[in-house]
Amino acid sequence: METLTFKLEEFEGPLDLLLYLVSKNKMNLYEVAILDLIDQYTALIDTLTTGRLEVASEFIEMAARLVQMKSFLLLPRSEEAERMKEELTGQLIEYSACKEIAKKMGEAAAHTFAAVREPMQMEFDNTYTLKHEPFLLEQAWNALMGRGLRRAQPSQERFEPLVTAPFVSVASRVVHVLRSLVTGKVSRLRSLFSKQDSRSQTVATFLAVLELVRAGRVTIGDDETLSVRRGYAKTQES
Repeated sequence: METLTFKLEEFEGPLDLLLYLVSKNKMNLYEVAILDLIDQYTALIDTLTTGRLEVASEFIEMAARLVQMKSFLLLPRSEEAERMKEELTGQLIEYSACKEIAKKMGEAAAHTFAAVREPMQMEFDNTYTLKHEPFLLEQAWNALMGRGLRRAQPSQERFEPLVTAPFVSVASRVVHVLRSLVTGKVSRLRSLFSKQDSRSQTVATFLAVLELVRAGRVTIGDDETLSVRRGYAKTQES
């Protein structure tokens, strides 16, 4: 075997060195003599001095991998050896294709004129040109400052209708509902309610109907028709 002299710095990595050995030995990249390639590679790595180990760490790692592969290749029939062989061959083929493309791109770039000027100074206009309603800007500012809009304290006038509203008892509305049904003034559920009624009166009337239905005094039909059980009606009238 021809003695080779080289510097690891001349190669971009272990694949680059392996590809160099393939070319040096004029091997077919698709039919590489793996054992010969491994022997040459490991022999070259063994000549490294201790002071150069920092530079050659990835090359030594590849050497360990190749030694392992060689141990499998020496076995009679090893599937692991075939797998590692195919993997290494594929990596060499891909790396060779990448180098060829990089070479062509470099040659194309070498014949391409490129003029590069100094970067221009950009002038920035920080003026905000959009227009917004004042209340939107206020909301954005409060959100940015981490607080929501402070709600105004409710005035006494807002509570006045609640405080002065007359109280309507459910019992009084029970009597009203029964009397309306017995006298024939009301025959449907919605006739018991009016838009002019206060909120308290509407709620009391609704609860009164529920209480009458629960007690069995009144029934509600599918068409909202109200019916009174006569036995309860007589008792109520007496």
